Amino acid sequence: MDKSKQPFRKSKRSFRRRLPPIGSGDRIDYRNMSLISRFLSEQGKILSRRTNRLTLKQQRLITIAIKQARILSLLPFRNKEKQLERVESIPRITGPRTKNK
Repeated sequence: MDKSKQPFRKSKRSFRRRLPPIGSGDRIDYRNMSLISRFLSEQGKILSRRTNRLTLKQQRLITIAIKQARILSLLPFRNKEKQLERVESIPRITGPRTKNK
């Protein structure tokens, strides 16, 4: 049989199916900080659904929980650690400035 006449076949690559990041017993809630923090980037941004490997419903619930936690001040809106390090390295002049003539 010609290769051009062969029907399309899927490759028989074996792959390991990843476990879902949220178990059936995990409750998606704004108070569950250990669960919520897994879905935030270092900068404090909500990670995408593709990155998290979540269903659409789970992603919506996670997003709502994160936003509620931010409003209640359980989470910061942004992680400013990197900005603070950069600002501290800039020398600042304190005291009154004098004009040199």
